[in-house]
Amino acid sequence: MLFNSYIFVLFFLPLCIIGYFTLNHCKRYTLAQAFLLGMSLWFYGYLNPSYLAVIVLSIAANYLVVLGMERAVRPGLRKLLVTAAVLANLGVLFYFKYFNFFLHNLNRLFAADFTLRNIVLPLGISFFTFQQLSYVIDAYRGEVPRYGFLQYASFVSYFPQLVAGPIVTHDELVPQFMDESKKRFNWDNFLPGLFLFTLGLSKKVLLADLFGQVSNWGFSDVTVLDTTNAIFVSLAYTFQIYFDFSGYSDMAVGLGKMMNIDLPVNFDSPYKSLSVPEFWRRWHITLTRFLTKYVYYPLGGSRKGTLRTYGNILVVFLASGLWHGANYTFILWGLLNGLASVLTRRFQKTWDNLHPALAWLLTFAFVNLSFMLFRADSVADAIAFAKMLLVMDFGPVNETVLNAFRLPEIQFLVRTIPQMDFLESSPGLLLTGFYGGAMMLILGTRNACDYGKRFRPAPGVILITALLLLWCILSFSGVSTFLYFNF
Repeated sequence: MLFNSYIFVLFFLPLCIIGYFTLNHCKRYTLAQAFLLGMSLWFYGYLNPSYLAVIVLSIAANYLVVLGMERAVRPGLRKLLVTAAVLANLGVLFYFKYFNFFLHNLNRLFAADFTLRNIVLPLGISFFTFQQLSYVIDAYRGEVPRYGFLQYASFVSYFPQLVAGPIVTHDELVPQFMDESKKRFNWDNFLPGLFLFTLGLSKKVLLADLFGQVSNWGFSDVTVLDTTNAIFVSLAYTFQIYFDFSGYSDMAVGLGKMMNIDLPVNFDSPYKSLSVPEFWRRWHITLTRFLTKYVYYPLGGSRKGTLRTYGNILVVFLASGLWHGANYTFILWGLLNGLASVLTRRFQKTWDNLHPALAWLLTFAFVNLSFMLFRADSVADAIAFAKMLLVMDFGPVNETVLNAFRLPEIQFLVRTIPQMDFLESSPGLLLTGFYGGAMMLILGTRNACDYGKRFRPAPGVILITALLLLWCILSFSGVSTFLYFNF
């Protein structure tokens, strides 16, 4: 089920909130938790019920492993169980996400004839797999109290963060499910949560999907691009993934807030960063946290010399690239970001002496270009796209790019106020306005969660929130999935 859909906003969410708090009000706490679990599984399996078998079996298997480790007397048995659990989780992830990629490369390298399988990638498998890996590893380390199966299953499947993060840890979520003070409906949490949800929905529906029309056109056939259109397409994807992912992150936090659940911030205005390492401290924060704790530190972190530290950083970014998908574009994207992080660390003093404006410009340019590799369907397409940026073959902006911003709302405005007809006759003005406005929103506003913390239910704010929510709902006819659903 999608957040940006009629069934979610008009039926699922009201039913979930009313049912959950009604059962808790009647002090049927266990039934309320079971109801929330059932709603989360319905949310997950709505688009494809076959997904349910994967997540339910995964939850049951990992919970049984933890129970086995609790009861194991010999340390060797506990180590065997955690090793088997880690390999099994990674094996399932490998099968669904990388198996065909592996066979394809075997066929190419050895002229083999392995038949690729028709494998349907379950939504959010990378997210709930990493979440359960953290739980199993923490349990092996003795850092997990005993939880009931209902609490554990709810932790893994909680619908606001199930399919695109944040990647939460057990200690961030399960104690909140067990806290009776959070089981009462609270307007002081619901209204800021609704405000955050609406902001995130607006980013997705009104901005990300708009710029997505341009990026989808450009990357569908990079051979039609010249330098002018390549620049606009590249920036369009940079804006699309920003508003798409930050929008989902805001909605997840907002939905949790409506239910008195605090989810970790996963997105902190990353395009304001002055270096690549800072960008990764602000972008997909919980993935960076997971890879740092469970990959970087076990490899030795920065404790085993400079060269080893650089190697560990590259391994972490390689893992990040692979996590995002089975394509050489993701692998190269991860290594490119790792190399940039290593070079920044190596020449830290020189970088710190740069003027902040120059440091920002270089960082943003790098992020924009690296996302070009991230978005391209193949390495060959990425190279062709890069060539278009370098050949200085400037020309007029393509009509497809211009038409993307001739919105029905603007046409209505022109019909209503004839003096605004210059918007129709000056498509370049619209293009400049949307690109410039997007950059102003990115650089000139605070992180949405900061606004949520400062939320006050003033009449003007409530009216704006209601109007934005209505505008988004009326725009659902062009519904699209979130980019991170693919990862």
